[in-house]
Amino acid sequence: MNKSHVILRKWTGRIRSADQEEYGAYVARTGAEDYSHTPGNLGFQILMRPLGDGTSEVTTLSWWKSMDAVRGFAGDDPEVARYYPDDDRFLLSRPVHVEHCQVIASNVALSIPPAFIAQS
Repeated sequence: MNKSHVILRKWTGRIRSADQEEYGAYVARTGAEDYSHTPGNLGFQILMRPLGDGTSEVTTLSWWKSMDAVRGFAGDDPEVARYYPDDDRFLLSRPVHVEHCQVIASNVALSIPPAFIAQS
């Protein structure tokens, strides 16, 4: 990937819809907190979408200065998803890989208010 572009990292999984609130708080304490403290992270979003069958899709989007910055969060193999100890309690699907895309155009200001981080 060209080092001059911002990198978008995307992960998607599924949880039980009944767990949305609890999982949202959990992921804010884990992944979101880690995104926020990793040098080169430009911002993130955590999205939830009920699928109508008792499950919800969870997507995390994070923006990075470079693939080297992504490695600071994800490790030496950034294409592999990063999981936390209690993820098995919530996740119905656990994809092995994430997607990385070069952001080639955007008018989004990447600034996440502190109120959205670590609601415990």
